[in-house]
Formats: sequence, C-alpha cells, structure tokens
Amino acid sequence: MTTAPWRDPALPAAARVDDLLSRMTLEEKAAQLYGVWVGAATDGDGVAPHQHDMTVEYSDEAWAELITRGLGQLTRSFGTAPVDPALGAQALARAQRRITEAGRFGIPAVAHEECLAGFTAWQATAYPVPLAWGATWDPPLVEEMARRIGADLRSVGVHQGLAPVLDVVRDPRWGRVEETIGEDPYLVGTVGTAYVRGLESAGVVATLKHFAGYASSAGARNLAPVRAGTREFADVTLPPFEMALREGGARSVMAAYTERDGVPASADPELLTGLLREEWGFAGTVVADYFGIGFLQTLHRVAGTPAEAAHAALVAGIDVELPSLKCYGDPLVDAVRSGEIPEELVDRAARRVLLQKCELGLLDEDWTPEPAGTVELDSTGNRILARRVAEESVVLLDNPDGLLPLAPDTRIAVIGPRAADALAMLGCYSFPSHVLTHHPGVPTGIEIPTVLDALRTELPDAKVTFAPGCDVTDPDTSGFEEAVARTAEADVCVAVLGDRAGLFGRGTSGEGCDATDLALPGAQGELLDALVATGVPVVLVLLTGRPYALGRWHGRLGAVVQAFFPGEEGGPAVAGVLSGRVNPSGRLPVSVPQVPGGQPWTYLQPPLGLAGEVSNLDPTPLYAFGHGRSYTTFAWEDGTGGAEPAEIGTDGTYDVSVTVRNTGDREGAEVVQLYLHDPVASVTRPDVRLIGYQRVRLAPGEAARVLFRFHTDLSAFTDRSGRRVVEPGALELRLAASSADVRHTAHLTLTGPVRVLGTDRRLRCETEVTDAG
Repeated sequence: MTTAPWRDPALPAAARVDDLLSRMTLEEKAAQLYGVWVGAATDGDGVAPHQHDMTVEYSDEAWAELITRGLGQLTRSFGTAPVDPALGAQALARAQRRITEAGRFGIPAVAHEECLAGFTAWQATAYPVPLAWGATWDPPLVEEMARRIGADLRSVGVHQGLAPVLDVVRDPRWGRVEETIGEDPYLVGTVGTAYVRGLESAGVVATLKHFAGYASSAGARNLAPVRAGTREFADVTLPPFEMALREGGARSVMAAYTERDGVPASADPELLTGLLREEWGFAGTVVADYFGIGFLQTLHRVAGTPAEAAHAALVAGIDVELPSLKCYGDPLVDAVRSGEIPEELVDRAARRVLLQKCELGLLDEDWTPEPAGTVELDSTGNRILARRVAEESVVLLDNPDGLLPLAPDTRIAVIGPRAADALAMLGCYSFPSHVLTHHPGVPTGIEIPTVLDALRTELPDAKVTFAPGCDVTDPDTSGFEEAVARTAEADVCVAVLGDRAGLFGRGTSGEGCDATDLALPGAQGELLDALVATGVPVVLVLLTGRPYALGRWHGRLGAVVQAFFPGEEGGPAVAGVLSGRVNPSGRLPVSVPQVPGGQPWTYLQPPLGLAGEVSNLDPTPLYAFGHGRSYTTFAWEDGTGGAEPAEIGTDGTYDVSVTVRNTGDREGAEVVQLYLHDPVASVTRPDVRLIGYQRVRLAPGEAARVLFRFHTDLSAFTDRSGRRVVEPGALELRLAASSADVRHTAHLTLTGPVRVLGTDRRLRCETEVTDAG
C-alpha cells in the first residue's frame, strides 16, 4: 500500500518529487548530489592524476554512517577492479540494499559506469573505439551496438553510462582523439546521436561529454585552456551536443574540465544554464567530470575553498559531483547553514536528480536491485556485432597496384610491434587497458585475436613468419635485422604498426597521452623504412588512436590499411580485409597528414587555412576526410546540377541526387557525401563542410538513386552579431566521395532576406535511397 504521495506511481513525477523534497533535511538533499567511489585507490596509484587527493577511502563504519543520509550515485562498481560480472551484480545489489535500508526514504543510488567502447568491465565486450564508429559512417549500426551495450549495463544494475564523447577533433595530436567520432560536427552529431538513441532505448541514461570545448585545448594538451572563438564554438563545438539532445533524447550532460576565455566550464552559468537549459530546453541532469568541481579550487583557482567551489558549480548548473564527494558534502551543508550558499541552489539540483531517479523507477516501492536472468557481458551476439562494426570501420587508404587482397598461398612476413599484441586492438577506456594494467597477472577476461593469429587463421595455406622489429615507443633498433631477414624471405610484408593505448603518459594514445607531432611513435618509422628498402612489397597496417603522417612513404608502399583501435574482433576484421573476405568500406573520420609538422589541421578550414603562397608549409592532407577505397568500383551517374544555378528562397529546399552503380565484380558499400561550399559570406567560412551522407551497399551491377533534401537551414552560420543566420547569395552543393573528391556540383542562389534561425532549425539533411535498376 502506498504510504506517501512521492511513492505513488500514478502521480506526475514533478508532484512526487515536490512531496519528497518537502520531507527531506538539508543533509538528505545534499546527499543526492554526490557519488561515492568505493574501492578507488587513494595511494597515488589510481587511474587518474589527483585521484589520491580527491578520493576518500571509507571504512565499513564510515560507509554505514554516510549512507544514512542517502546517496546520489555509486561510481564504477564494475570499472574499478576486476570482478566477475555475476558476482559484481550481486555485490551491487547488496550495496543498494544497504543504501535503501540505511536512509529514511529508502532511495537507491544511480549506478554509473564508463561505456566509451563497450561496458568498461572485466569480461565485457570490447567494441571498437568511437573514432572507428566514425569510420563506419553507419549510424544505424552504431545505434544497434549502443543498444547492446545498454542492455548489458542494465543487466547488472547500472543506470547511467558516461558516453558518448561528442568533442570534435581540432588537433589530432590530442591524446583523446581515439575517444572522438571525428573532425566534422555533422558526422560526430549524427553518429553520436545514434549511440545516444541506442543507449537510451535500453533504459540507460546517456551522458554527453565533454560540454563543451574540451577538444579545442591549446597545443593539444589535455586540460589546457580552450582558444576557440565565438563562431568556432557555436558552429563546430556545440552542434553535436544540440543534435544528441534534441534528436537523441540524452538525459545527462557532463561538464568539461577546461576553461574558455578565463571561465571554467564547471563554473559557467551561461553555458550550463543559459544555453543548455534556457535556450535548448534541457531538463536532465548535469554531472561533473571526475573531480571537476574540486578542480575549480585546486587547478583553476577560481575558488578558495571546497565550499566556494561547490557554490560556483551549483550556480553554474552542475547537479551531481562525481566521482566522490569533495565539495557537495559537509562543505556545502555547512555553507548553506551559515548563509553563504542559498538552500534554493541545493533544492534545484536535488529536484533534477530526484526527477531522474523517478524516471528510472528508483522511487517506486516495487523497485528491486536484484538482476533478472543470467549475466553474460561478452555474448556470441555481442561478438558478432563487434566484428561487424570492426569490419565496416577498416579503411583501405591505398592499394595502387592491386596488391590486396593477398594471395591465399603466398609467403607473408608479418612484422611490427602491434602484430602479436592483443592490446593493440583496444583503446584507453577498454577495461584491459584502463584497469587491468594495475592488476598484473589477472587474465584479460575476453578473447582478443591478434592480427598475426587472425591472419594465420584467415590464410591457412600461406606461410606466415613473424618478427616484432621494435617496440612501440623504445628507440632500440636491434630487432631490425631479424625483421628485415624475415621480409627478404617473403613474397609480401605486412607491417603492423601503431599506438599503445594508455592513460596520462602510460601510452601513445589516450587520455593525457598527447603527442608532440604526428610522426609514428618510437622507431616504427625507421622500421618501415628498413622494410621498404628490402624491395619486397609492404602492406602497412595501422592500429592507432589518431592519424599519423604518412607522406614519407607515399608511393613506396604496396597498400595502406588504417584501423582505429578496432576492438576485440579487430584482428579478424583486419585479416578479413587483407584476405579479401571483407570488402573494405570504411571512410576516414579524420584527415591523414602528409608530414608530422605543419599541424594542427582539420579539413574545416577557411581560405587562409588552406595551402597558398603566403607560407612555405602546405597543410593539404595526404588522404582527405571521407576518403576510403574498395575492392570493387562504383560509377556515379546522372548527378543533379548544371551550369545554371537554381534559385530558392532563404527558407527553401532543393533536392540533389546521384545514381551510384557497382561496376565491379563483388558486393561493396559506397559512402555518398554531400558538402556545402559558400563562396561569399559576411564572415569567413570553411571552404567545404559536410552536411549529409548516405552509406549504400550494392551487389555487382546493382544501382541506387541517392537523394539529399537540402534545406537552407543547413547553410546557416553564426554572424558577427552572434545570430545564427541564412544569408542570400550563391551556394554550391557538392556530391563527393571525400572532402577532396567531388563528383557532381549543384549551383544554387538563395534569394530573399537574411533569415535568423532559432532552436527549431533543421539539424540534418533528409536522405532517400531508391532502387535504380
């Protein structure tokens, strides 16, 4: 029988929460605003800097006392140490029982976990990293993956996933490029929104991060100040977040660590309240990045005490302190009681938290923490899907003489430090790379075939030899001699090079692993030189978290294959491309540079960002954004466009289309891309920018008509006054196979007045695919 209105599921959530808040003490309300990280290292050996001085280790007595107030969130019950998933689910359920029994109201905590490339838990499927999602150009596939990740999270009692990352790459030297979806806001927005839809459809709260500007840090240094200007921020940084909120339905946002123009995001009410809530209408929760509120005092120095940091964060609009209480606990309560902080700020945040708990069913009397059914986090279905994502994400950059696919009975020398290492497949937020490095001797928990093993399986009649040649980062070249000898004996060399994912300098890619330039790490470049010098054809396979400069070897390699940390099934996926079982269909989500210097550079450049006579440095990439080759061929026929421009109003639409025909002898997928070129505008504009795309799979001889319904909203940009506008004048719509490979152009003239857009503007280009015979 229901005992109080807040327990009555028949009442509106707002009425239930208002009733509950009226019954709670200040301490109980504040307790809903923080998480607790049980088991986190406090001895300086944690996964992150500052963890030791920002985290409290609780005795059982202290924990029992703490939870009498209630608790907002439980931090990473599965992502802190290796625990059997079934036992972990039971332990989480016991913890929730203790929390509900200890507090007056019996409210459970929200359990959150990382899920950047799959559930970051022992024995859970390690999917490809987000940069690989971008390389698929396949939002429905990413949505399916996210739905499976969400189902696994829910199966063990987790309510909130800290993903996806919607930062747009601005400098490829940044360590967290592997966590991003790419360098274009439309690609990031559409793929990221698909991930959000998948996670939310499983009943898991998706958390957009990092809001906002984190990837624009100066010099590509982690947590460095953001130098993005007003228009870059509005037109490049923010659109993916807006799309994921409006179209994806994300229920949480994580504030970024960084500061922009002197204001930390975690203390910026214009960003977290004015824009996010008042303009965009967001009604969910804003959570702090780990230790982000404490950093207002210790790193940003805009607060003198934990209470001042709490005040600044609450005013800005951060509802939940993660991962553990530093500022929102006793310092906040004491400051409210002394009159330094208005209690209304606590009430505002607590109301948002409790509304979300109500949505999740955590205020219902029949809520139970026990998991339903068996727990299996790396099911056969998961692995099949992980293989599909990996296969679609592999990009064939070059194959000039048709060396690939490899002959089934050839002699292959597999060389390189990434060829026989299972961790070469995984990004920094996979459990083995993120956590197991602190637990030596514990098995990986999932099967991860290496490229070497997978290639031997894929080509059983081939004679395969192996030599590592060198380490990922060690400059020692003593292994070159054996590598060259194995290569000289072979018909073809497969050089498997790349990154080692890690955290804070413990790898070449990952959080806090920023690069000084875009040269291959360690002695790998010199190793590749030595292999090429043998005269044996070399297939370069890259397993990386960012693009590296390859101009030094352009024209000297038999083929180049790029995979961005393709997950536990990445080895078979790469081997399948090499053997020809898989027809490569990935497209670059980031440009691949010519030279290590002359960077940073992404394709979103205004005229002065392009090559020209005013500088001796040519930033033109070796392989453009959107580039990728196939083992079949495609003809683009009957593209819309002509010499005479079509006229439409500044609020009009225009259909642009092309027929794509598979003219080869095997099935394959083409990615038709639509770019906008604005010849003259009131502020400088990128020379081209992506506004639509469609992945099309075709059998030999099959053709499809791909139509894009362009709306003028997609040409909008932020003008000098800060308004988002559509201006009259000439435009070009370019149908292209990459940002540099234009196949057809439609010329438009927009007529009428300048049109100012609001938050109801169209964010994506509608696409239709029909059979063309």
